Amino acid sequence: MSAGGSPGRTALRPLLLVVATAFLCSAVAVDEERGQLLRRERAMRLGGQLVLTREEELANARLMAIKEAEAQQALETRQFPPSMHFFRAKRLIEESKVFHILKKMPKGAALHVHEFSLLSMDWLVKNVTYRPHCHFCVTHRGVLVFRFAHPTPPTSAECSEWVLLEKYRKGLQNVTEFDESLLRNFTLVTENPEAAYPNRDVLWTKFKIIFYTVSSLINYAPVFRDYIFRGLEEFYRDHVLHLELRAVLFPVYELDGSTHSQEWVVATYRDVAALFAEKHPGFTGIKIIYSDHRSKNVSLIARSVEMAMKLRTKFPGTVAGFDLVGREDTGRSLSYYSEALAIPASRGYRLPYFFHAGETDWQGTSVDENLLDALILNSTRIGHGFALTKHPAVWTGMWKKDIPVEVCPISNQVLQLVSDLRNHPAAVLMATGFPVVISSDDPAMFGASGLSYDFYEAFMGIGGMKADLRTLKQLALNSIKYSALLDSEKKAAMDIWAERWDDFVAELAGRPK
Repeated sequence: MSAGGSPGRTALRPLLLVVATAFLCSAVAVDEERGQLLRRERAMRLGGQLVLTREEELANARLMAIKEAEAQQALETRQFPPSMHFFRAKRLIEESKVFHILKKMPKGAALHVHEFSLLSMDWLVKNVTYRPHCHFCVTHRGVLVFRFAHPTPPTSAECSEWVLLEKYRKGLQNVTEFDESLLRNFTLVTENPEAAYPNRDVLWTKFKIIFYTVSSLINYAPVFRDYIFRGLEEFYRDHVLHLELRAVLFPVYELDGSTHSQEWVVATYRDVAALFAEKHPGFTGIKIIYSDHRSKNVSLIARSVEMAMKLRTKFPGTVAGFDLVGREDTGRSLSYYSEALAIPASRGYRLPYFFHAGETDWQGTSVDENLLDALILNSTRIGHGFALTKHPAVWTGMWKKDIPVEVCPISNQVLQLVSDLRNHPAAVLMATGFPVVISSDDPAMFGASGLSYDFYEAFMGIGGMKADLRTLKQLALNSIKYSALLDSEKKAAMDIWAERWDDFVAELAGRPK
């Protein structure tokens, strides 16, 4: 037994050794290949090519530890803010340590904001509606409208009776309750958004009514100036150093009912921003993207394109270009306006375009294909671009031309394009390093302010758990790089931002000042 069995066992040992070695080598090879893939993906991500300083590495380690702890808590509580409707998530976001870090972060520029949603609506209720000579009426369509006038505004088919707000409040038993009802008319915020807005048609109807209501307050000349200044202040407090506004330039009126021209409106934007910059170090100013509504016919848009050319010629440092605004799904396509949009090129004039395009979840429609025309027309940036990942040829073309997408996470969720922001198409863009900037679209309408809420949603939700300080830094750098600032202005803005970024990183890393 001993003599016959021992050689057999001895003979098996080399074979077992070969098998074990092959298995270990195979496991090592798999681990190495897996590691290589992870490294490649990390390098491809937005910000993946950035090399962090030692202090940035320390700051990043602290940031990611906090982020991972919050993600773990969300797994336990089953309450992850980016997966929830913003109206419900807002309170949780405001309790987040990550959010408080992001609020301190210098974010560069806000490149996609609309003029009547610049400032939190509380100010309109608590300040503007308490000013003298403020009247209101409820139109025959049930829409609330305001007008400053003395003694009273003229009646019309829409408003047959105007009520002086100061007198009306004096007759109320509960003024606070009335003011809260006003605020509900100024935002989309509601406790149960699914019930309040069962479909997109209902939602957009309310959205348009709000714009109509608040514009009647904001377009009173003294309010208009204050609104711009305080709106800039709100973004500045959120560490935003530059703003680019889509502005329709509605007529601004005086107490006597006279109205100002569009040139006056642009000049006021310019002058108020200059005054603001004098009082707020590091603020680099604003640019206006003159806009018109995509519900109009070709001849009216042609007139607006010509006005954009005129305004840009007269205010080259303030007017950046032209866009079409309004709901894309029900509005007219860019191809419909091709004749009007070709006017500048036919005259040898360069008018930059900043088109809203692809703000839809429908594929293969004329709306969805606005992305094609935006690319063909060399749009400087694309607003929203929600449908971009469904168009690989356009995606590739934009990458070649270095055309970025302005991603507005909260807007896309509130306006019912996506419910869980982890599933936002921009997750693919960020994962592949596509040029992206984060903006807030209509923050005041959504009960938000500045840029921090949208940065939180992008960082925690869209970017996933791999998004880190490099991602945040690249987003801020992109916002300056892809702004409409002149090259000399960009350099100055970048220098200011870099200094503030270093201070932010030092504080996050725990270095004493």
